[in-house]
Amino acid sequence: MGQESSVTVAAVPIPPHDGQLKEQGLRVIERMKLAVLLGPVLIGPVLGASLLAPPARARAQSGPVDLTAQARQAPKPLPTTAVPASTATTPALPGADATAATVVVPPAPPAPPPHWALADAQGLLEAIQGIGKEGLFARDYQPATLAAAIADGEGPSLDATATKLFGWLAEDLRDGRTPMDSRAQWFVVDPDVDANPTPRLLTAALNAHNVKGVLAGLDPTNPDYALLRETLPKAKDPAIATLIRINMDRWRWLPRDLGLQYLLTNVPEQMLKLTVDNKIITSYRTIVGKPGRTATPQLAVKVQGVIFNPTWTVPQSIVKGEGLGVRLAANIPAAKRQGYAVTKSADGTITVVQQPGPKNSLGLMKLDMPNEHAIFIHDTPNRSLFALPSRALSHGCVRTERASELGMTMAMLGADLTPEQGVEYTLSGKYTRVPMTKTFPVYITYFTMARDVTGTMRSFDDLYGRDAPVLASFAAARQPHTGQRTSKEEVIKLDNPL
Repeated sequence: MGQESSVTVAAVPIPPHDGQLKEQGLRVIERMKLAVLLGPVLIGPVLGASLLAPPARARAQSGPVDLTAQARQAPKPLPTTAVPASTATTPALPGADATAATVVVPPAPPAPPPHWALADAQGLLEAIQGIGKEGLFARDYQPATLAAAIADGEGPSLDATATKLFGWLAEDLRDGRTPMDSRAQWFVVDPDVDANPTPRLLTAALNAHNVKGVLAGLDPTNPDYALLRETLPKAKDPAIATLIRINMDRWRWLPRDLGLQYLLTNVPEQMLKLTVDNKIITSYRTIVGKPGRTATPQLAVKVQGVIFNPTWTVPQSIVKGEGLGVRLAANIPAAKRQGYAVTKSADGTITVVQQPGPKNSLGLMKLDMPNEHAIFIHDTPNRSLFALPSRALSHGCVRTERASELGMTMAMLGADLTPEQGVEYTLSGKYTRVPMTKTFPVYITYFTMARDVTGTMRSFDDLYGRDAPVLASFAAARQPHTGQRTSKEEVIKLDNPL
């Protein structure tokens, strides 16, 4: 789908990284005055604790229940699987056959489902009938079957039916309806199932007699989700309504609460956003992976450090595959003038490391966020590319404009670096790694309908064709959840920033 927007986002001038960097750093200092940027959240001794604590969001009394409090008051959760068969060995009598002493203990029968009062079952039926507002389909949760069980009255049949359908609905609201095999290059492990397993949700719902409230409490907290939900009933075009539904589901693939402060990059939008308490503080244009094997995968990782003036170890696919190592090793002084350090091991392996400097392929800043895909957020010496309207040009990594500003900001928020130190490290020209002392997650996402940096809901080009499998899964019947947590696709190590 082509880009549609009611707002034209003006191009932001790209500041130089040479003699004016100090001036830029001073502007960063002013903008990043802690009281101005984050207000009371960062003032005084609460600096560390408040940044790491999840945001407190008040809820109306009639809204979702406190699942943690419910769990503390609830009886132990129901087992979800039968106890496995086990063997017990008893002492053998003298002269008896030793094999006869082994007794096989059959598996215990599964625990019966909990009792459902008619009012609770009716609450579940109403939740199913109204689930369209969450972008799901009531038909997937057998409302007619549940209504018939309610009509027959309380008893084992209602208990079994309601328990099964509650589980289906809770799973889809918590984890997403889309099967994992339809989530292309999705490598984000959603922790929500660990925090609120289905038996705990069921126990909380029945103990509080608040089935609808517990289910509503599974909604993602990001404002994008709420805005998509508000937009859905206004969509006149069925294709737009479907696009809204699948992007609502994508929010359910992520942690329900992304944290107090985080970086989020939406690959189709080609933008990176620094976010505090779900409010966009500042944004940066990005360059993302080319379609194909170099497409940027979807990840949730932690920033472990900010590297000013990084080095780049050239991958062997270039050193050996493109002959760079042999050429540079043949003229070491020339290689040094070009900014490369070249070494040759005893077995003949050539290693090439590009040294810090304005021509370094990683630019002047790299966020150290280790992952098996070798995906990083970093600077680039080719900053003119940020002026292009379409920027799917990289080998997978995410290049960001104003990278030195971003690095200083991250180091200030996550490592208590002073603005003056940030400017000093950037201007030094020396490799400097500042380790993070506070948690700072990065989410590399893929939304083809979302808020842009102005807060306007709009659609974005499906750069990698990742909508199609999700659309197909929504057109098909709901599939049972398998417990698979990420895509089983090949992990492609994308370590080439060129």
